[in-house]
Amino acid sequence: MAMTKEAAETTSVVYDLQGTLLEACSCGVLCPCWIGEDPDMGTCDAFVAYHFDAGTVGGVDIGGLSLVNVVHIPGNVLTPASWKVAMFVDERASDEQLQALVDAYSGKLGGPLADLAGLVGEVLDVRRARIEHEIRGGAGTLQVGDFVAAEMAPYTGADGSITTLRDSVFSTVPGSPAYVSKASKNAVNLPEFGMVWSFEGRNAIQSDYRIAFAGE
Repeated sequence: MAMTKEAAETTSVVYDLQGTLLEACSCGVLCPCWIGEDPDMGTCDAFVAYHFDAGTVGGVDIGGLSLVNVVHIPGNVLTPASWKVAMFVDERASDEQLQALVDAYSGKLGGPLADLAGLVGEVLDVRRARIEHEIRGGAGTLQVGDFVAAEMAPYTGADGSITTLRDSVFSTVPGSPAYVSKASKNAVNLPEFGMVWSFEGRNAIQSDYRIAFAGE
């Protein structure tokens, strides 16, 4: 079961993760995947980048680290076991921290992350890389070695408040609101996996999230 913040603070949890999300893809704005529709181009090329301000997985502290999935989605985002993923884990992670994050995000530990992992059909690679993940003044930047580079900023309302997406049928941060954004730059260079692209002015998502799971 997914948990509230209050429950997580009083229960021994399988994982409890909080931080920021940066995500960008090949779709126009707003990405149809979040409402369960087919990608604009019929397929979707994306990255989903998590930074953990604080958190534990199976008692292992992963605070301060980052994880990035580079993803090819061949059709509707909700089709089980359809995604292809190349996973990058922060080069600063110990072997124990790396394994904890891989176990959580590959679905082995259950909960909302297992629901998300059920969409993945093939993990192409898991490798360490230098990951620079930052949100400053509402604008997000991501650099993953020589493989991923992105810049994005959220849309705002007439009063300057950030445009927020809630209660969507699909989410990479279950239970947390997403901030609708646009990526001025979204470039990936992974030719060995057929993942090479460079987009400007297309969909992006940012979020402050908390994901916790206490077991079945």
